[in-house]
Amino acid sequence: MRRAEELRYLILAAQREGNRMLGQALRPLGLTPSQAEVVRVLHERQPLTLNGLGDLLVCESGNSPSRLVDRLATAGIVRRQPSEYDRRHIELSLTVEGARLAALITEIEEHLYESIDHASDRYDTDQITGFLWSFVGSTPAGQALARRATTSPKAHPDT
Repeated sequence: MRRAEELRYLILAAQREGNRMLGQALRPLGLTPSQAEVVRVLHERQPLTLNGLGDLLVCESGNSPSRLVDRLATAGIVRRQPSEYDRRHIELSLTVEGARLAALITEIEEHLYESIDHASDRYDTDQITGFLWSFVGSTPAGQALARRATTSPKAHPDT
């Protein structure tokens, strides 16, 4: 197997396994990983317009998150209300239930991150993340992540 092919499939396998683990942990909350991402982004940045939310999502990069928001609004997790600045725009925010779920999602994600930290503690993750930023930095998903990241992708090598 060519090195690039191996790398591609290792990244895909890691993403699928991480998503499977996250999905399993979120199941008791009745949320998918994509829905949990919407809740977390709103928790950190609310209120947001639908377009503003879409600009920050990795799970739906390039696509409108309207179906995700519709399901979360129907479940009483997300609130839609007209913007106080421009009545033509609808702002999204979390309900009380959404805020409660955001705290639980944070705990679930922390357990996943601890697992990843443990698996990677013998490796130079700066090189790995530097490579990944150089690979995805100019893509819609990479740009969405860069907008959310606490550090700019420019701080990463090879970007």
